[in-house]
Amino acid sequence: MYKSILTKKQLVIVAFMLIAVLFRLVPHLPNFTPVTAIALFGGIYFSNRKMAYLCPVFIMFLSDVFLGFYTISIFVYSAFILVCFIGTQTNKPSIFTILIGSFSFFIVTNFGVWLIGYPKTWTGLIECYTLAIPFFRNSLLGDLFYSGLMIYGFRFIEKKYLKLA
Repeated sequence: MYKSILTKKQLVIVAFMLIAVLFRLVPHLPNFTPVTAIALFGGIYFSNRKMAYLCPVFIMFLSDVFLGFYTISIFVYSAFILVCFIGTQTNKPSIFTILIGSFSFFIVTNFGVWLIGYPKTWTGLIECYTLAIPFFRNSLLGDLFYSGLMIYGFRFIEKKYLKLA
């Protein structure tokens, strides 16, 4: 008999991430995207560690095919993988986990911006992070919004449709 490659739960997790990534492709406030939420969500909900990393990275890669790759993409993907790791280590979503993911993403990606586009001095580093703060506000709000939407949406679907009777 045919056995599905993915379980129903895994299919729902993938569907949530695919729907979320579409919001990167529509007009939005700068940095108000589900990027960190997708990484955290995958890390938390996939019990298979390979899927926890590969699926979110692949979904991110697909959206970048349409949006384009940039000189800091390696730092964005590194931060994305770090946020997946944070999700795999927590096993449980919380405001604290979302905040740690957001701060980690901010620190890693802006370090990359500093390396590529600022003087390699303490002043350059401070200037880089200072100028990034307005974008971080939107990132943080987006992370909280999309993480909440994905987590509570998944909990609803899981409770209503995925629990065995």
